[in-house]
Amino acid sequence: MVFRAPLYWGRRVGVKRVNEFSGNVLEAGVGTGMALPHYDKRLKVTGIDLSQEMLAKAERRVRGGGLANVDGLLAMDAGNLAFPDNHFDVTIAMYVITVVPDPVKVMSELERVTKPGGHVILVNHFSAEQGLRAAAEQWLERYASRVGWNPVFPKARILGRTRLVLEEDQSVAPFGLFTMLTFRKPEV
Repeated sequence: MVFRAPLYWGRRVGVKRVNEFSGNVLEAGVGTGMALPHYDKRLKVTGIDLSQEMLAKAERRVRGGGLANVDGLLAMDAGNLAFPDNHFDVTIAMYVITVVPDPVKVMSELERVTKPGGHVILVNHFSAEQGLRAAAEQWLERYASRVGWNPVFPKARILGRTRLVLEEDQSVAPFGLFTMLTFRKPEV
């Protein structure tokens, strides 16, 4: 319940973007599966998460909602995916990249499992470079371990670290605190 309202807009925008594509989708960090009912039924969705408890809730959501397009919910580390190269048409990670120990490794894994010409989508909080918001994020950084995410996480930390090409950088409500980045994996 704590995360439902503030993260609603980003999930909505991320899923809407995924629904513009077709094929097989990987949602890294699926959690309790809040986004699963909103994916277009023509998409085949696989969700992964580290937490078995969260996956159990996602499984109940899938069964209760009759979500036949959810192909699987698996316990897996986004930094060490057990999928073959070039497996998914679209990969999405919402509110994940600032909570993983090695964000560049996660980006590399998302790139690896995405087909050439496919898309990688991130929805996340990225820190401001200046101004009042940047000052507040700097102040909050000392509490990062307590709040469970890193408030000082510039986009530069992941941009240009893989071969992925940034196609879109979209500010997301509320108040532009979140961002959706859409990348395309180049054709070989």
